[in-house]
Amino acid sequence: MVCSAVFTSANMQAGITTRPDAITMNESEFDKKSTDTLLRIEQAIEDSGADIDFEAAGGILTLEFTNGTKIIVNKQGAAQQIWVAAKSGGFHYGHNNGRWLNDQGGGELMNELARFIQEQSGENISLN
Repeated sequence: MVCSAVFTSANMQAGITTRPDAITMNESEFDKKSTDTLLRIEQAIEDSGADIDFEAAGGILTLEFTNGTKIIVNKQGAAQQIWVAAKSGGFHYGHNNGRWLNDQGGGELMNELARFIQEQSGENISLN
């Protein structure tokens, strides 16, 4: 198995000193953890009452805002990551100690996604 994880000084500062446990997950474990995460995002958006449309299909969650912009959140099985495409860029999150962490800056998926949603839509929601 080839590992493409990038470990930066930000990862070290965030306390990430070993490869994400996604490296050792089998396909079904990754699928369950990533699917559960996408469902949590959907539920949090629904519970927030925010004016955000979403659609989930085939491991891809599309968030669409009233201004016409979108955020795409999807599972990447081969990399065992969750990827986010937002107006501010593309971001990859690997699983580590129960959290999905950005492989470049160490930020946590739910916190960063909430920020991306606020930046694109003006809606303040909590995904935690």
